Amino acid sequence: MTRLSGGLIDHTQSLRFTFDGKTYSGHAGDTLASALLANDVRLMARSFKYHRPRGVLSAGSEEPNALVTLHAGARQEPNSRATVVELFDGLESFSQNRVGSLGFDLMAVNDLMSPFFAAGFYYKTFMWPRAFWEKLYEPAIRRAAGLGKLSMQPDPDHYDAGFLHCDLLVIGGGAAGLAAALTAARAGVQVILADEDFRLGGRLLAESAPLDRPATEWIAGLEAEFASLPNLRVMRRTTVWGAFDHGVYGAVERVSDHLADPGRRVRQTLWRITAKRAVLASGATERHIPFANNDRPGVMLSGAMRAYANRWAVSPAKRIAIFTNNDDGHRTARDLMAKGVEIAAVIDTRPATTATDYRVIAAGQVTNSKGRLGLSRIEVNANGRSEWLDCGALGIAGGWNPNIQIASHHRGRPVWDEALQAFVAGPGGPAGLICAGAAAGRGSSAQALTSGAEAAIAALADLGIAAYLPELPQAEDAAQNLQPFWHVPGKTRAWVDFQNDVTVKDIALAHQENMRPVEHLKRWTTLGMATDQGKTSNVTALAVMSELTGQPIQATGTTIFRPPYTPVSLSVLGGGDTGAHFRPRRLTPTHEWAKAQGAAFVEVGQWMRAQYFPRAGETHWRQTVDREVLATRKGVGICDVTTLGKIDVQGADAGAFLDRVYANAIASLKPGMVRYGLMLREDGFAWDDGTCARLDDTHYVVTTTTANAGTIYRHMEFCRQCLWPELDVQLISTTDAWAQLSVAGPNARTLLQRVVDGFDLSNAAFPFMACASLTICGGLRARLFRISFSGELAFEIAVPARYGNALMERLVTIGVDLGATPYGTEALGVLRIEKGHAAGNELNGQTSAQMLGMGRMVSAKKDAIGTVMSRREGLLAERRVLVGLQPVDPGDAVVAGSHLFTEGAEQNTWTDQGWITSACFSPHVGSGIGLGYLENGADRMGEIIVAANPLQGQSTRLRVVSPHFIDPEGGRLRD
Repeated sequence: MTRLSGGLIDHTQSLRFTFDGKTYSGHAGDTLASALLANDVRLMARSFKYHRPRGVLSAGSEEPNALVTLHAGARQEPNSRATVVELFDGLESFSQNRVGSLGFDLMAVNDLMSPFFAAGFYYKTFMWPRAFWEKLYEPAIRRAAGLGKLSMQPDPDHYDAGFLHCDLLVIGGGAAGLAAALTAARAGVQVILADEDFRLGGRLLAESAPLDRPATEWIAGLEAEFASLPNLRVMRRTTVWGAFDHGVYGAVERVSDHLADPGRRVRQTLWRITAKRAVLASGATERHIPFANNDRPGVMLSGAMRAYANRWAVSPAKRIAIFTNNDDGHRTARDLMAKGVEIAAVIDTRPATTATDYRVIAAGQVTNSKGRLGLSRIEVNANGRSEWLDCGALGIAGGWNPNIQIASHHRGRPVWDEALQAFVAGPGGPAGLICAGAAAGRGSSAQALTSGAEAAIAALADLGIAAYLPELPQAEDAAQNLQPFWHVPGKTRAWVDFQNDVTVKDIALAHQENMRPVEHLKRWTTLGMATDQGKTSNVTALAVMSELTGQPIQATGTTIFRPPYTPVSLSVLGGGDTGAHFRPRRLTPTHEWAKAQGAAFVEVGQWMRAQYFPRAGETHWRQTVDREVLATRKGVGICDVTTLGKIDVQGADAGAFLDRVYANAIASLKPGMVRYGLMLREDGFAWDDGTCARLDDTHYVVTTTTANAGTIYRHMEFCRQCLWPELDVQLISTTDAWAQLSVAGPNARTLLQRVVDGFDLSNAAFPFMACASLTICGGLRARLFRISFSGELAFEIAVPARYGNALMERLVTIGVDLGATPYGTEALGVLRIEKGHAAGNELNGQTSAQMLGMGRMVSAKKDAIGTVMSRREGLLAERRVLVGLQPVDPGDAVVAGSHLFTEGAEQNTWTDQGWITSACFSPHVGSGIGLGYLENGADRMGEIIVAANPLQGQSTRLRVVSPHFIDPEGGRLRD
């Protein structure tokens, strides 16, 4: 055991966990990585390409090596970073990316074949023989790809999503973040402090004496004050992973990942945080220095080694060495030596560096290492002399890179700071975001505290809010005294990107092959493309390329930073919306009544609609649908059409507004009347259709198709707010506010007359395409529209949604003698196809008004969205028009989606004459029927054509007929 005394773990509480089936123990406050190190487990993983042994490199979310699989069964979670996994009793963990055991990985043979797997090999191989790709290469690559494995079972955990708003978002809970949150919270503004760790403090927890008092004491005092402030929300275990437009930040809160039994608790929550201003206090990531065989388990970052000792009371070995180019490495040596760890030596690349309490090798370099599954010795070269030192771990301190990824998510390019020898955030980042602390290059504890408070003051000043510098503790302010040293030259492989096995030699090869731009370098070598996104490798690689090209690092450039900052589960991105919760399920006002009648339901967009209403003795759905269709045409049918989009348009300029939105004239519509409306896209193609009813001079109600209800409403709001803000017009969606029932059939008027309050429904008083506001059933307010999509005498009656269920029940009950029959979406489709009405199948985004037979509806007397583009030569010359189709043999089926060909013609793309958009069985016709687009269809009535369905091997002879299979003159609906 290499467990030390002290630290911030609870030595009195032991926790049992397993790794690859073997049981170990740790303590409350441990991470999986610290607990494994305390149990002398250094080998934790295998690298991606060569399957070389890998141990922990870091102590935070930047970890590229120690990726493990957590849990078993359906809850199996691959690619978890052991450095951020909180230990709990009963935790199961497994190594991954291996064939055989972790200690004897059969895939390690790849390492012997490394000369064949050099950078860019995948661009040069697998090209021939061509037939080998699908049969050999691709299957082999897919088997080798990836790291961990999914369980392939449904995720049993629960996820959530939420929205938060604040004046100031503080990203990071270290010294700078705590100071920023304290400053802003005392100013009285709404503050959110988000930190990915389960404890606040950041690097303050990893240092031995960063403040003039114990850091935990100061943090505890802050936490007590934070808890008393209602305007401050502290979100531990929360990673802000992306910056988006308009001050929106994505964050994931790990709610129950640290619990042995989450029960019914949410596992993770996806937060959308909208902040007026933000402070990025995300700290910095330490750099390593590549040298030959620098990837053995036990080689790690110096700052991580110090964190494990001071926070988690563990040392990676009893005897360690440090390789550094700055004073930070010496701080690690002093801290570990104070805890009883033997320091073999500090190898410092700077000349004339000394220390009194441990050996310093000045102007030295680590040039090699030994140890098959873990570090045992290092080779040191200094002043022309070489020696081997025994040590079980090596800490590397190559300087620090500010964590500026989130500050660069809007394509803001980092800029090089020569004094820091690091990139800092440049212009062009997210608006309102200020970097602070180590993320701004101010890395000492004193600088971080002051920087955080000043950033909060500046952010609030932008909002016109005064804030003041709080009293902060005295803190260390030591300089790094860094001397740039990027890698140790040599002929043996020196690793830059540990996870993807990218070496200095790979970068040199990319340079040699002219893959020198950073984006080319990234893709040629896969540098920075692993789960850590190059946090520990990118800047080092740029320095190597800079050396090869002879250009300064700033001229070499950087890659584009993109979200997420750290890996995010696809499950939490879905917010738990899987299965029945994939999207909201909306129920119509008559749902409960329909359910009681035994209706079969179907998903229509977000809605659950009654598909048909089976009765006793009906053994097939078509029997039911045929009955409903015939009952409607002979008596009266009732259908819930609430799902059609309904938009109230009011204002003095409402008519002018609608004239600009619809292709046909709307402003000339008289009050009390309805007009069919056609809406075009900007490119002139048909977008949506519906009705527009004018209830009075300044009040219109327009309907849309169910599928486009939300889209059209957003479009109309955009037009109102952005295109024509000068118009006096207001919009509101009333789809959910009104229940609407279609009452169709010869007895429709008689049935409605029984419920309306003293309103004349005669043809003279209430003609076809009339509308009115009225009352029914003794005073219930309602709206009545005389419109028909079935071809029969029909009305649509709307009442407040809460009365929809009762109205349906009332109409069916009092209409028994009239043959009142509820019908569903299947019968609705048959009725509209028999009448030849276009619907969503016909308005599929590639049809024009000409094709629909509505070319004359596009007004030439006014302008409207899409009008000019609809007159393009290509659209006006369109020869495909909507026709009806009927099988020559009544027993043949008409299949929607089939393509149409001239009888006897070769069937290919060049001879394609059109396609079938909608099809059904018509009880009126006694056979299948369809609607479709056919070239020169209006001139081909009676012609026999062929409908081909290659997917199902079908070919049917069809006769071209009018799309109006019933009442082509329209007499029924006008009676």
